[in-house]
Amino acid sequence: MTTVSLPLIRIVAVALLRDEQLLLVRKRGTERFILPGGKFEPNETALEVACRELHEELGIPLSPQALDFLGTFTAPAANEPGHDVLAIIFLARLPATLIPEPRAEIADLRFEPLTFPTSDLAPLVSRCVLPISQRLSSGVEA
Repeated sequence: MTTVSLPLIRIVAVALLRDEQLLLVRKRGTERFILPGGKFEPNETALEVACRELHEELGIPLSPQALDFLGTFTAPAANEPGHDVLAIIFLARLPATLIPEPRAEIADLRFEPLTFPTSDLAPLVSRCVLPISQRLSSGVEA
């Protein structure tokens, strides 16, 4: 049996947790909620992409020291049919003093409960990030 690999889109994303909830965004013209993040620009490190995208998309000024490496994951792309996404994901606790606001291409944002997720989530979120976030939230090592 032959497996077909789909074209990969390389991104960096951030799982922002606050009060047992995960911050998700929806880009204009799309239906699925995804993690904030984006693609690399020339000569950027993954941490630089994460910090830049959080600021551009949500107005959140987090430093690289506030981000912990969660892992690298592959899943079907939510908004690009026929592609997979290869995501380097960081984890951060979002302080209550930082209020995210939709900016740039972000149409909407919401905090998704870790325990009862909805059905409009990107595969990367539902298959990879939520299970790990639930374990971290309950104090179990990932």
